[in-house]
Amino acid sequence: MSRSRVWHPFTQHAIEPPIPSIVSTDGAWLQTNDGRRILDAISSWWVVTHGHRQPRIMEAIRIATGMLDQVIFAGLTHQPAEQLASALIEMVPPGLDWVFYSDSGSTSVEVALKMALGYFRNIGAPRSRIIAMEHSYHGDTIGTMSVGARGVFNAAYEPLLFEVDTIPFPAAGREQETLDRFETLSLDRRAAALIIEPLVLGAGGMLMYPAWVLAELKRIAEASGTLLIADEVMTGWGRTGTIFACEQASISPDILCTSKGLTGGAVPLAATLASDAIFQAHYCVDRKKTFFHSSSYTANPIACAAALANVEVWRCEPVAERIAALSARQAAGLQRFQNNPFFTESRANGTILALDLRTGSAGYLAEIGPKLRAFFLERGMLVRPLGNVLYLLPPYCITGDELDGLYDAIEEAGECFGSRS
Repeated sequence: MSRSRVWHPFTQHAIEPPIPSIVSTDGAWLQTNDGRRILDAISSWWVVTHGHRQPRIMEAIRIATGMLDQVIFAGLTHQPAEQLASALIEMVPPGLDWVFYSDSGSTSVEVALKMALGYFRNIGAPRSRIIAMEHSYHGDTIGTMSVGARGVFNAAYEPLLFEVDTIPFPAAGREQETLDRFETLSLDRRAAALIIEPLVLGAGGMLMYPAWVLAELKRIAEASGTLLIADEVMTGWGRTGTIFACEQASISPDILCTSKGLTGGAVPLAATLASDAIFQAHYCVDRKKTFFHSSSYTANPIACAAALANVEVWRCEPVAERIAALSARQAAGLQRFQNNPFFTESRANGTILALDLRTGSAGYLAEIGPKLRAFFLERGMLVRPLGNVLYLLPPYCITGDELDGLYDAIEEAGECFGSRS
């Protein structure tokens, strides 16, 4: 067999072992070309919500391909996009009245940043600063890297990135420092927007903070006229226990970004939802105030049909009950690790469980990361640690027995690779 010429994401091919080839998926499982089954404990990078190949979504894709393929979305529209927009507006926090489609989480955030800057320019009160939270991650395009934490992910591209202001992560007992810093930054009235991952910072280490902090950030933003962008690319579609994490703080952001679970993980699609005020700032006979953003596959009809089917799954099946059951299992599973000497900072939020392995090095490039991945893969489990941070973010169809197997393997990993202090 000839050597693969595929360049994989976040993969150092010089040291990576042979990459398994997946030939089929079903529920919480992947199957390789040599017949092995692998439990997908991270929802294939957090996108698969209900389970792989959810029947209602797969059927919607099949039907859509019999009628439509890509249709240019500048000057034309189609029913899947129109119906999905209406459905999304009903599901998100109130006050988000307009839907702009794109292709991925990164592009949905790029869209949000451009909307915020365009809003202030078009109303004649230009603001140019963006405020971001320490340790955050919003994607791998230039704008999203700029508002994410600076480090190994983007060091090579530093000359291309724009400056942002940063507020500290609201660690337990230090939440007021975060709020005070944001209030100070917002008082100078230069900030166009604060962008945050609500309640859980994903790639930054599955860091978690309480809903009341999010509510206070929104209050300060409103007082200073700063727009609040909620990056719900990972946290949306039930991951934190509610459809969108913002619900737990009873807030409505000015802009909300969603992707990943939008189609149940079946096909790529993203949406950026904005308030009417932001839309109206771009609505003008002056064509220079047009929102200048697009991609070739904006609002792909097949992807929109998949997302509509995902909405139907939420409406017609007991998804909330499944999420509540999984959240309860994760909370119970967390108890297994709270007195385990090999782990620290055990935490859970909704369907997400995370804990830090006590080891000699920490951070994304910690040498333990690839060793842990290999350890779990040998046991038929797809777990992709963030350095020494282990987390489980499974599809909602995972069973209690499957979760128990994952917890057992985590305990074994602690004994094999962890230290007691």
